[in-house]
Amino acid sequence: MLGQDVVAAATDAGHQVTALRRTDLDITSTSAARDAVAGHDVVVNCAAWTAVDDAETHEAEAFAVNATGAANLARAATASGARLVLVSTDYVFDGGATRPYPEDAPVRPRSAYGRTKAAGEWAVRAEAPDAVVVRTAWLYGAGGRCFPRTIARAAGERDRLSVVDDQTGQPTWTVDLADLIVRLVAARVPGGIYHGTSSGQVTWCGFAREVVAATGLVTPVDATTSAAYQLPAPRPAYSVLGHDRLREVGVEPIGDWAERWKAAAPTVLGAP
Repeated sequence: MLGQDVVAAATDAGHQVTALRRTDLDITSTSAARDAVAGHDVVVNCAAWTAVDDAETHEAEAFAVNATGAANLARAATASGARLVLVSTDYVFDGGATRPYPEDAPVRPRSAYGRTKAAGEWAVRAEAPDAVVVRTAWLYGAGGRCFPRTIARAAGERDRLSVVDDQTGQPTWTVDLADLIVRLVAARVPGGIYHGTSSGQVTWCGFAREVVAATGLVTPVDATTSAAYQLPAPRPAYSVLGHDRLREVGVEPIGDWAERWKAAAPTVLGAP
């Protein structure tokens, strides 16, 4: 979902892009990563094990992709003189905050997925100090399964919906994140951690209501709690990320989530 939009954004910006699918490159292979990176100036790693619940029982497999694979690309980038961009996640935090997480907040992952992504961040920064780590959250887009498409489908099939209202975050369009990544590269920002999420905040229930409104349906969306859904992996209750470092390096953060959703909805849901 994100990779497709990064390819489009980089191409539109005039870059020559090599787009590799999972079947083209196994990043858990050191030699494959080395060969793929050679000859490139920038490597954007959108590959990840993102099945959060499955990672609880397959942590070794998730670690192989999210940590070992990321380290392989970082090592290859350093050897060839390329710059690496790693896409990371809000799950590196415990979700217990009450104000936006700054970029230098201590990581305290509560899930296997979060642990493997935090390990990937550490490995990348150790292997490639110039790497740019971009944490994001609540991604949605036209290129894959995502929350808005699921809610829109359910709203057309059911009399009413029930969505958790005790998890707060920043819905982020993959088109906007792809644009931010390209802008970070173009600005030659210092290596380190940046937060790539929309501004503002909302709960899943609040976002679901906006999604239903965008469909033109009137399906009611009831608020419920996380405790009503027993899932293998704990979800962060608070996933709001701060954007101070972007402003410090002169890069404009992504706009307010609600305004960006209005722009994204026709593409993500399909024009009426």
